[in-house]
Amino acid sequence: MKQPLIRLAGLLLAFAFVGALVIVGAPCGARADDAPAQFNVYGFAHLDYIQDFNRVNPDWASTLRPSRIPTTDGLYGSDGQAVLSARQSRLGAQATLPTDNGSVFAKFEFDMFGVGADEGLTTIRLRHAYGQWNAWLAGQTNTLFMDVDLFPNTIDYWGPAGMVFLRNPQIRYTKNMEDNSFAIAIEHPSGDIDVGQVRDIDPNLGSNIVATSKVPDATAQFRINKPWGHVQVAGIARRIGYETLGTSGNSPHGSEFGGGGDFSLIFNTASKKDKIMLGAVVGVGIANYMNDGGTDLAPDGTVAAPTAKAVPLQGYTAYIDHTWNPKFSSSVGYSRTQVDNTTLQDSDAFKSGDYASVNLIVYPTKNVFFGIEGLYGRRTDNGGAEGEDRRVQVSGHYSFSSLDFAK
Repeated sequence: MKQPLIRLAGLLLAFAFVGALVIVGAPCGARADDAPAQFNVYGFAHLDYIQDFNRVNPDWASTLRPSRIPTTDGLYGSDGQAVLSARQSRLGAQATLPTDNGSVFAKFEFDMFGVGADEGLTTIRLRHAYGQWNAWLAGQTNTLFMDVDLFPNTIDYWGPAGMVFLRNPQIRYTKNMEDNSFAIAIEHPSGDIDVGQVRDIDPNLGSNIVATSKVPDATAQFRINKPWGHVQVAGIARRIGYETLGTSGNSPHGSEFGGGGDFSLIFNTASKKDKIMLGAVVGVGIANYMNDGGTDLAPDGTVAAPTAKAVPLQGYTAYIDHTWNPKFSSSVGYSRTQVDNTTLQDSDAFKSGDYASVNLIVYPTKNVFFGIEGLYGRRTDNGGAEGEDRRVQVSGHYSFSSLDFAK
């Protein structure tokens, strides 16, 4: 517990130091004119109270991910769980520096929602760390393969299962064309492999098959912006490799092509009270980029002659954000991830995940909101087993920005 606190203290001191430099007018580099550098520290304190009427993987109890719903009764204990979590709380800093050759922008942001080796922990999780100069961006931020505007105004942290959502290290070039834009990038490659029934052939072989990432993923995005909203089309191409540790030549080994397309439509009604979000994604070997569910590579064919296959996947999202008046808003919708399992995946492999939510949010004053949300999730396995989760979430949110104090 001490190490995350030490990390947090160090980051807070670093933010305070850089902010002090900007406030007192310390030089930050060459400028085209006398325009001052802009620096903003922002974030929020957030608490979720979740009353779960079923049960999910305890490491993921503070959000709803269909892939973490058990399909075996009692796997994680009896139904019913109360969770209070501050993991959504966030802190970030961003700066814009005018120079004699365009502005330089940098952003650093983290929250406290542990994932990976930190699953289940309230600890530092990097969200964004990137810089941008003119058309060039380098660092970690949203993949080009996603449309962040498709994410609805839920108070659940993880959100819809059937949309692309990944913050990924990348090098990006963007070309703006009046109101439209086109961008290309190379991004950090990573893969998720399900060895499936290969374990039945040779347990040692199955446990030693690992993913390899020898070339970066390639992504592209084209966006058409209109007064009523926007249309976005994105694509990805990737090489999903695998090899076997501890064998001659690391065999069996090889690679498969992964790729897909992501389409989104965001429509704002004439009354400006409704925002309609529609998204569809389809591809093979793209599960690593999805918000939830699936695997990139799995065995196919027969036990006597297994082959590797990039797993086909589809995802769909449909949501509406509605503003009742300046004090109240709601969001309601549904999302689904659907996997076409290979012949040699196990019966308990993830096949589909359904996610639905509805909420009511009140904004009693500036920088504060309270919300209540009903959530439903369902997981279906390759063998047909199903599990469900129903929960109610109540959240309190208190935001801040150094720009608020400058006014």
